[in-house]
Amino acid sequence: MPNQSIKTPCVGLCSTVYGDLVCRGCKRFHHEVVNWNGYDEEQKRLVWLRLECLLVQVVQAKLDVFDAGLLRQQLQQRQIRFVAHQSPYTWAYQLIARGARLINQLDAYGIVLLPEFREWDLPALRDAIDREFFLLSEAHYERYIAPAFIKEAIG
Repeated sequence: MPNQSIKTPCVGLCSTVYGDLVCRGCKRFHHEVVNWNGYDEEQKRLVWLRLECLLVQVVQAKLDVFDAGLLRQQLQQRQIRFVAHQSPYTWAYQLIARGARLINQLDAYGIVLLPEFREWDLPALRDAIDREFFLLSEAHYERYIAPAFIKEAIG
């Protein structure tokens, strides 16, 4: 991450206030949402890195970014926010998340859907990516975080 203060991944759709252990908006864990402002830069960077890795895993299984420069240019022209130092696959998600109903030719953005997804419309693809990203975040929480909290409570 750059030397500037690391911004929150929050997208303004927090579900942790309703009791979710993983936010349906940003996919952070409840304790990360609650404690974010107390985290140092390294802790924040690690949260962002986990979110990026999980999202890239999901997006790469559905599309190919064949021209990252073109994608970057299109995002900038359309003033769609993206994190420049992250993977172009996270940029592709931002494009689809913001413009799913407006995009006619995905290849004009440096992106092509993988063969098994070429018949999907972009809003359905966006929703599938978001749902899978959430499920991976939940699985990560259940596998790595929840056992530590249980051990701490017992211990």
